[in-house]
Amino acid sequence: MEWAENLLSTRRGTAIIGAGAALIAAVLLIVYLNRYRNSLKTSSEQATVLVAKNLIQKGAPGNLIGTNGQFQVTSVAEADLKDGAFTDPTALRGLVAAEDIYPGQQLTAADFAAASASTLQTSLTGTDRAISVPLDAAHGMIGQINPGDHVDVYVGLNVQGPGGAVPALKLLMQNALVLRTPTTGGGGTTVLRARGELAAALAYASDNGKLWLVLRPASGAKPVRPGLITVGRLLLGVRPVQ
Repeated sequence: MEWAENLLSTRRGTAIIGAGAALIAAVLLIVYLNRYRNSLKTSSEQATVLVAKNLIQKGAPGNLIGTNGQFQVTSVAEADLKDGAFTDPTALRGLVAAEDIYPGQQLTAADFAAASASTLQTSLTGTDRAISVPLDAAHGMIGQINPGDHVDVYVGLNVQGPGGAVPALKLLMQNALVLRTPTTGGGGTTVLRARGELAAALAYASDNGKLWLVLRPASGAKPVRPGLITVGRLLLGVRPVQ
């Protein structure tokens, strides 16, 4: 009978071990399935990211990248989202591209650097040009005009007529943005933003005539059309040439 009891005890032990192994296998299977489901869920989750539409050259200001339509908002799998990727265009303000960024490339913090306080690029786009013009204190309102102000630019020239040279004054530009002003009050160069051919006109007028800057209202400024100002206009009321 003793051998029968030993056999029964052995069978019970084997059954217990088998049940334990089955339980462990079931637990491992549940853990595996949970992890698999989580991995599927993670891989299917989408994230929004800014992607370059075209080549963004090194030095391009971040605040103009958006206004020029140089990026697009794209959804990518979270697993493909690069570290430091930008999801909000406002995050580009105050930054410049540190390297060339190619079409289809995600915009990340590593691609940009803080813009220098003295840079002019953040104010230029398209046909905009920055031009430096020398002005004395009176003609340039130096000490009264600051970067960010808007001015009208007049040019005084001597116009050759039948009786000789006649001085004349003409409105050359309206609503020009002041980018930089002299650091001293006695005179110096003022940097203006000019669009298209007006940069060339400013350069010519500066070399061959006298420039005046006239400060515009900070808001609500209305256009003026003074025409060509000559001595005949001032003394005789001759209608101005528009």
